[in-house]
Amino acid sequence: MDARLNLFSSPLAPQLMKYLGAAGKVITDSALPAATQELVKIRASQINGCGFCLDMHTKEAAHAGETALRLNMVAAWREATVFTDAERAALELVEQGTRIADAAGGVTDEAWANAAQHYDEEQLAALVSLIALINAYNRLNVIARQPAGDYVVGQFG
Repeated sequence: MDARLNLFSSPLAPQLMKYLGAAGKVITDSALPAATQELVKIRASQINGCGFCLDMHTKEAAHAGETALRLNMVAAWREATVFTDAERAALELVEQGTRIADAAGGVTDEAWANAAQHYDEEQLAALVSLIALINAYNRLNVIARQPAGDYVVGQFG
């Protein structure tokens, strides 16, 4: 499979990626747990069908020590016993935040309140920002049809 557009050779794309990367660094450096960040990226990428991001984030999570069991259970997190209540709240928020067009009210008050029980305001700001950012990356890669499978851990810094 070939990409429709080489996002890495366009004069505009590297500039955009620089700013998206800077936003990502702010989130990475936040108090939101690293494992939760990867689970959120993986779940949004599953929902959006972004193979490139799934390849990247499952490899990065495994490299950081995430277990194969937990990685394999992300898509069925509701039935899985391997996630904490806080992670489950984040996974619910990412699902609703990614599928905002599927619900008239977007993210429910219940999902927000559940997340707020587990994360402070700074962590919630990071979580919401991460959901927006991974959805932006997913859309870039899905629209351009970026091939998946060749990602090497640490490839983008």
